[in-house]
Amino acid sequence: MPTVAIDARDARGPQLRGWGRYTLELVRALRRRGEVELMELDEGGRGPELLWEQLALPRVLRSRGAALIHAPNCFLPLRRPCPGVVTVHDLAFEEHPEDFERLTGWKYRTFTPRCARSAERVICVSEHTRGDLCERYGVDPERTRTIHSAPCLEIGDAPLPPGRYLLAVGDLRRKKNLVRLVRAFARLRADGLPHRLVLAGLDAGEGAAIRGAAAGAPVELTGYVDDSSLDALMRGADLLVYPSLYEGFGLVIVEAMARGCPVAAARATALPEAAAGAAALFDPLDEGDMAATIRGVLEDPERRAGLVERGRVRAARLSWDRTAELTAAVYRELL
Repeated sequence: MPTVAIDARDARGPQLRGWGRYTLELVRALRRRGEVELMELDEGGRGPELLWEQLALPRVLRSRGAALIHAPNCFLPLRRPCPGVVTVHDLAFEEHPEDFERLTGWKYRTFTPRCARSAERVICVSEHTRGDLCERYGVDPERTRTIHSAPCLEIGDAPLPPGRYLLAVGDLRRKKNLVRLVRAFARLRADGLPHRLVLAGLDAGEGAAIRGAAAGAPVELTGYVDDSSLDALMRGADLLVYPSLYEGFGLVIVEAMARGCPVAAARATALPEAAAGAAALFDPLDEGDMAATIRGVLEDPERRAGLVERGRVRAARLSWDRTAELTAAVYRELL
């Protein structure tokens, strides 16, 4: 059986988000299926990671006889001894460079287009990302494949937080559009909404602006929360609000749907694709539309029940076994 090497470094972090969860769940599902012999590369060696990815990794692949290399987050070796597959989650570093540290943004903007054009196959987590990639970088659409991610948080039984609240999940950064959400929420509170707003995510630079926009409304910034706490937050929320301006997929919304939490999300980028008709959508630049959509879901029991039902169906249609099946099929195209 040919050996497929996969760069699994992102799956080993202490606070997994985004592509780290993608890598972890994909590796687990591929191992369950047993269709390929996996070589997990967990460490990048000494020195700058870019040197390992572009210079040391090809030597590792050659010495260990890898038949294929999969880079699950953009950074595929440009010169390699075997075919390469790269996953591109989104191009937020192009659309919102202010959310990235200078060197990190430079690395993504410099190497992602080269890696994508170099790859024998490019996996995109949404049709939106696929279209963005092909348009911006001139990648041949025939070499791209769209494979959706799936919910992965375990549904637990930890006690629910007290009281009634709205929930938003994600790092506090500009593209998440949380300042507008907080202003919309403050409007709703002024009109008598009894809920508080819980923002679960690391402060990546927007915390002060968010606190300033709250104008005395009850907004709770939790910082990073572990999986069990995040699961409980989703199960206990009256509504998950996802106002992000740019997402490659929007895994948080299908995690909420799997727990019977209704979702209101931005009508932007990949979020309508991820929601697949199971979320209430709003214009993320219009605070009035955002507030009206939130109120509409909270005050209409029939609409709310419909969102819950459709959300559960949507989440159930996504699975990591299916993601792994489609990914293994991409490997077979090259092997």
